[in-house]
Amino acid sequence: MRLNRVVAAFLLALAASASLPALAADDGFAAAIASPIRTDADRKDDAKRKPAQFLEFAKVKPGMKVLDVVAGGGATAQLLALAVGPKGEVYAQNSKPNANLDKRLAAQPQANLKPVVRGFDNPAPAGVTGFDLITINMNYHDIVNAPVDRAAMNKALFEALKPGGYLVIIDNAAKEGQGLSVTNTLHRIEDASVIAEVSKAGFVLDGRGDYLRVPSDPKDQPFFKMDGPDDKFALRFVKK
Repeated sequence: MRLNRVVAAFLLALAASASLPALAADDGFAAAIASPIRTDADRKDDAKRKPAQFLEFAKVKPGMKVLDVVAGGGATAQLLALAVGPKGEVYAQNSKPNANLDKRLAAQPQANLKPVVRGFDNPAPAGVTGFDLITINMNYHDIVNAPVDRAAMNKALFEALKPGGYLVIIDNAAKEGQGLSVTNTLHRIEDASVIAEVSKAGFVLDGRGDYLRVPSDPKDQPFFKMDGPDDKFALRFVKK
């Protein structure tokens, strides 16, 4: 009887300890999302972007080194910088200086959020490698529309990641079979085309996220002209 009680207590303690990292991560995500340095526009977009699910899907952890490609005004990059904490660092890449990103950092400086101006053929800052995570949030279709050697870009991203690192791509979903044909008109892209291109660089598809899927979206108009949310896919690749 005493042995059974000891075993039961051990199993209970083991289960409790196993749950601690998940709880800590959830708490960290909540704190990052609730940070007062995020703008009102960021908070308004949370309803459609679902930041907690994004951070979980991207497997974000404190201390990570992250590259956000096509960071734009920095909403995603700032969220990532808050989530990885002061021991982590986030590089916000744009192909040219972005006034909105500069304004964001001027209003709320973050030592671990670093703007980078680099071309898409090799987006990572010079001399910086060993990234834990690279993100391209709703912009791969825009890269398709630019004069970019995507094969070179994807290979450069592969080389910039450390083994076991992740590449997360989120974008507006096109209809099956449309491939790259509507990237400039509907600003949508088929996930199969993204998978095919990225896989050629050596990445392995590691997971799909359905937290932004909207099955009712007819996918016949640009996402920004829709009254409600559009259908988006989330893909996570790993460097083996």
